[in-house]
Amino acid sequence: MKTETMRETTKKVLGTAALFIGSFCIMGCIESPCRAQSSAAPSGLVDLTAAAESSVNAVVYIKVTTNSKTETVDMQDPFSDFFGDFFGFGGGGGTQRRQVQTPKREGSGSGVIISSDGYIVTNNHVVNDADELLVKLNDNREFKGRIIGTDEQTDLALIKIEGKNFPTLPIGDSDKLKLGEWVLAVGNPFNLTSTVTAGIVSAKARSMGANSIESFIQTDAAINRGNSGGALVNARGELVGINAMIYSQTGSYTGYGFAIPTTIMNKVVSDLKEFGVVQRAQLGVKGCDVSNFIDSEKEAGRDVDLGTVNGVYIAEVLDNTTASEAGLRKGDVVTAINGKEVTKMAELQEAVSMLRPGDKVKLTYIRDKKKETASAVLRNAQGTTKVLEQLDMDQFGAAMKPVDDATKKQLNLPYGLEVVAVKKGKMADAGITKGIIILQVNDKPMRTMDDFNEIVKEANRSSDRTLWIRAMTQSGKLRSAVVELDKD
Repeated sequence: MKTETMRETTKKVLGTAALFIGSFCIMGCIESPCRAQSSAAPSGLVDLTAAAESSVNAVVYIKVTTNSKTETVDMQDPFSDFFGDFFGFGGGGGTQRRQVQTPKREGSGSGVIISSDGYIVTNNHVVNDADELLVKLNDNREFKGRIIGTDEQTDLALIKIEGKNFPTLPIGDSDKLKLGEWVLAVGNPFNLTSTVTAGIVSAKARSMGANSIESFIQTDAAINRGNSGGALVNARGELVGINAMIYSQTGSYTGYGFAIPTTIMNKVVSDLKEFGVVQRAQLGVKGCDVSNFIDSEKEAGRDVDLGTVNGVYIAEVLDNTTASEAGLRKGDVVTAINGKEVTKMAELQEAVSMLRPGDKVKLTYIRDKKKETASAVLRNAQGTTKVLEQLDMDQFGAAMKPVDDATKKQLNLPYGLEVVAVKKGKMADAGITKGIIILQVNDKPMRTMDDFNEIVKEANRSSDRTLWIRAMTQSGKLRSAVVELDKD
């Protein structure tokens, strides 16, 4: 984590510009006159003052603290390449395992209060590594926050502060946004709290390759680091998106920002509240935008006529999925789901992300230039419609701690988690007993409890909901065990 919580790829994590906007009007027009929180100004001006003033009270500053930790890291031996061959040990570039103390780190971001009892939406990348959360409101009140749930695939998180009668933003329908419509970005860029910038909707259903599920609203409202998790608001003062990224070569605002639409947010929030984990439906296809497929075929010198230039080209249909049940096959082009037109992959992802396993869908597709329809029941990654529940340590029935230095030396171990107590649960059912040292789970080294928790989350989302455990007894004998997450 850096001074600001952010992700860096070619696309850098968003924020909002350091421009403080108080009361202002902007030339332009929107689909309908501003209602309730926003009123139309004379001579065709759009008055954004009411939307701005109401928004800043519902957008919060989130301070994230990650405590100092002891971590085991692999460090390159700087002399191994030089002396290895000289002494006849080979020059393979040796490494050494060392324990290092990470410094206490702090970062910050933004969040949006969506209910008067203190539920707040923000980005997963803002709070994912947090040991402590401090939430500061626009009126300078401060509260400790707790994480209700996170979703890496959409980069959303739900946190909560305790209290009542908190200011909120009404949630609008991002589907109704129009290109060119005025929007406000509200957040805390560079620790400059309660900052508002304005721009227009530049594009919808934009895919940037940052998350596995995305259908971004693109806007030119200025956003920078620290705005992550802040609000994208329409002229009526309604929340229509959660700011998440900027596209930049420098890490600062260069013209475009991207927000997660409320259509996706609403489903994620509902699932995190009810289940603690997102109930994610999957269509079970691999493919791309038809336009991209046609372009790639032309570059290869091949002519292609699919009967359409819009939709999602199916390159592969996975077994035991909704798509296979519906009879889709390679070369089909999906053009609508439940009657809603789909022109590109991002729109298909957005439509499916709003549904749950068990929901029935009607797919419209083109095969051999003819329109076809099929219906099927959506399934999850496990190929079922079963509700996915959040797993906790109580279900495993085991307490663990990193193995101490004396035991590591005695058994010649570089790492491990020692089971210090076992009660009735999944671990006991698998034959795990007190004293056993867990070395690897699903081929991943177990050095800390965070390692175990992460692999459990990963396995819980996978099609094979199983933990393959490699362990050692206190006498040095290797043991293996299998924990089935589906087993009660």
